[in-house]
Amino acid sequence: MIYLYIALGVIVLIVLCALFVWFNNRCIKTTRVQREIDGAPKLKIVHLSDLHGKSFGRNNIRLIKKVVNEKPDFIAVTGDIIHLYRPKDISVACGTVSALKEAAPVLFVAGNHEMRNKGYRNLRKILMEAGAEVLDDRCVNVCGITVVGLNGASLRNGKIEKITPEASPKILLAHEPQFIDKYLGAGYDLVLCGHAHGGQWRIPFTGIGLYAPGQGKFPKYTSGVHERGKGAMVISRGLGNSRFPLRLFNRPEIVVIEINE
Repeated sequence: MIYLYIALGVIVLIVLCALFVWFNNRCIKTTRVQREIDGAPKLKIVHLSDLHGKSFGRNNIRLIKKVVNEKPDFIAVTGDIIHLYRPKDISVACGTVSALKEAAPVLFVAGNHEMRNKGYRNLRKILMEAGAEVLDDRCVNVCGITVVGLNGASLRNGKIEKITPEASPKILLAHEPQFIDKYLGAGYDLVLCGHAHGGQWRIPFTGIGLYAPGQGKFPKYTSGVHERGKGAMVISRGLGNSRFPLRLFNRPEIVVIEINE
């Protein structure tokens, strides 16, 4: 009889562990941020990052519903909407963009997974046809505020100084957060980034992630709000996974940013 109890206990433990892992990788968390920006109108932005071709429900319906229910003024997608260049990922990305554009303008800036692939030009065209405003080193005016997109390939060649407009207030969409000093040093009021995946596995109750590309072990910039003077960078922990197949203590996240509310 004792062996039966042990076997049942092991089965229960396995089931609980499986449910815990499922919860950490499939249940989307909504994080809310409020910022005051001088001269900016009242705005609500939904910030998405690092989808990596992942679907939350059929046709990404759970993710889309969460975003649409927020009634944003625009949706910022800060890169890695695909994982390299798998056809399935492109289909998921385009279907998601096409659905989201019905709720609000979708502004997209490329991440390293888009830029590392020779097919980015084609992907860019496909995303634009799906309804995304692709911001490769250019700016648009949305709801009375200037939004600039910094292409990941331009980050290391000094182009940020060339594309930054003098007009204020202004928001920058970029992918990699470790360049915070360059971003906020260029005079942006708000910077939205992703890339770090929240450190992938986070130490419970500490907010410390274990690893992020470009930052290494125990990275500094993985989530939340990071301020420099009047400017701030908001990092999304992202939605999907890349080389690390699982998240732990680090649920997929959308960030809702309310400006001057």
